[in-house]
Amino acid sequence: MNPPPPCSYYRLRGFTSLLCFSLLAVTALGQQPKVDSMRNLLRIENTDSNRVKLMWQLARDMGGYNPDTAQFLSQQALYLARKINYLEGESRAMGVLANTLVKIGNYPRALDLNIQKLQIEEKRNKPRNMASVLMNIGVVYVLQEEYPKALEYYRKADSVIRANQVEDMKYYISLNIGDIFNRVDINDSAFTYFSTSLELARKLNDGDLIGTSMTGLGHSYLKLGNYGESARNYRTGISLLKAANDDEILCEAMLGLANLFEKTNQRDSAGFYANTSMQLARKAGFLNKELEAAEFLTRLFQQQRSIDSAFMYVSYVRGLNDSVNSKSRIRESQVISSNEQFRQMELEEQKRQERAERLKQMQMLLIAIFIPGFFLLTLLMSRVNVHAKVIRALGILSLLFLFEYLTLLLHPTVAAITHHTPVFEILIFVAVAAILIPMHHRLEHWFIHKLIHHRHPVKHESEAPPVPETKPAPVSQAPVKK
Repeated sequence: MNPPPPCSYYRLRGFTSLLCFSLLAVTALGQQPKVDSMRNLLRIENTDSNRVKLMWQLARDMGGYNPDTAQFLSQQALYLARKINYLEGESRAMGVLANTLVKIGNYPRALDLNIQKLQIEEKRNKPRNMASVLMNIGVVYVLQEEYPKALEYYRKADSVIRANQVEDMKYYISLNIGDIFNRVDINDSAFTYFSTSLELARKLNDGDLIGTSMTGLGHSYLKLGNYGESARNYRTGISLLKAANDDEILCEAMLGLANLFEKTNQRDSAGFYANTSMQLARKAGFLNKELEAAEFLTRLFQQQRSIDSAFMYVSYVRGLNDSVNSKSRIRESQVISSNEQFRQMELEEQKRQERAERLKQMQMLLIAIFIPGFFLLTLLMSRVNVHAKVIRALGILSLLFLFEYLTLLLHPTVAAITHHTPVFEILIFVAVAAILIPMHHRLEHWFIHKLIHHRHPVKHESEAPPVPETKPAPVSQAPVKK
């Protein structure tokens, strides 16, 4: 069986199930040894890029049962990846953080993070990553019931998947698009996409995926009025979902079959499957599915004029509604807590960046002080008895420091003007170099000439010391005879 693609979701209208395929269906207990192992590796890892990878993987594996810690770890991974300019780690951490916030119910911030991730992936050539983030954006819009926007992003993901033959995601995008059409009651289109997903699931030979697609087809056939095919798909899907232990979709399929029996006036069978769905949802902790099944049973007994049973389920539904509302309030509290945690970590990251910027400015200031100091040192050394070669070397170093400092100052401005476009940056720096290099040579020769001239001045003829006069040798004279 091919592994599911990262960070895809699906939901089926009326039976709101949500799965994240980046997280395997493993219990928290089963994940604990793996989590402990990664924690130990994270403690001893010193390479920043490896730390980023370990943090987002740890956050991914903890997101299902400890979302607060998962949010903290993925946010830490995101900031560290940005600090070291590790684009792959930034994208991965952002995706895990968005998925964690989806689980908490913080959809607006999850959408914002997914759009940021999309902007990263648009600059890279990784079709699978692009398709995944497009699909996730669609899912967040589905969760907010903005179906036209969701369909827009699903179609973009579908285009990327088909253009680049991302085989392992074709099933999920077909299922997701079918789900959208099913939600908005465009039944022919929903049927087409669910049928496509079923064909792909059969190629993968995955019973869970086949059962999920057949549940979708059961919905489509039911709405199209083909009750026989609807019943066949529901029954086969239920059998496969039981074998796969997929209780969430199994609850949905059973309630779908109960709806079918209600339409065909088989009220006992309808009551049986709705009650089975409700009991399974209660056992598995799917509160919303339990409520849907209870509401169906209430309506069914009201139609049968079974007053006692209807009243019993009305009371039951009221209690479940209180539980759902309580759960919603808890979720709202979690969202507020999540936003505050996110804000506090953003503030801490902002402070770290400000400290780093202050350090950078201090370094630039020290360099700016050092360069004239170095010039002064060179000038002073030219006045003492130092070899001319040392003076020449110091002069060259002084000028090199100056021009490298100017280049360092210019680079951020050039990058901002060109929007980090390499071609334009190269052209501008070539132009700057064409000006600086001749100037460098002229200043270098002038400066070194001045230093050497000061240290070893040229002596003119007028300044030459006078040559001492020599007295001519006395001429011996013969004695004059008297």
